[in-house]
Amino acid sequence: MRNINTEKSPQAIGPYSQGIISGNLIFVSGQIPLDAKGELVSNDIQEQTRQCLENISHILKEAGSSLAKVVKATIYITDMEDFPRVNEVYAGFFTEPYPARSCVEVSRLPRDVKVEIEVIAELI
Repeated sequence: MRNINTEKSPQAIGPYSQGIISGNLIFVSGQIPLDAKGELVSNDIQEQTRQCLENISHILKEAGSSLAKVVKATIYITDMEDFPRVNEVYAGFFTEPYPARSCVEVSRLPRDVKVEIEVIAELI
């Protein structure tokens, strides 16, 4: 296993890695909408979703992968009413064939954000 860390994404707020390479896969920890300095970007669900995906993209790039290599995504949202707005932003980051995906509503996320996204991707 190999740890992946980039200064372009927020540092972990707990005892975990931004990403871990195992075999030909990278497992990216759940990303919340913090900028590289650790500040919340906005209270808007679409801006939060965009920041999560940008953070993921930076981590994947550091590992030698990309969003095009994502095979599975998991999205956690605090309000299922936000699902269409999350999908709108998400669709702008991925192309067909889209990764397998789960989206679940949860009662609360770290720092009281509205969305958290994690992915598994192949290495290039």
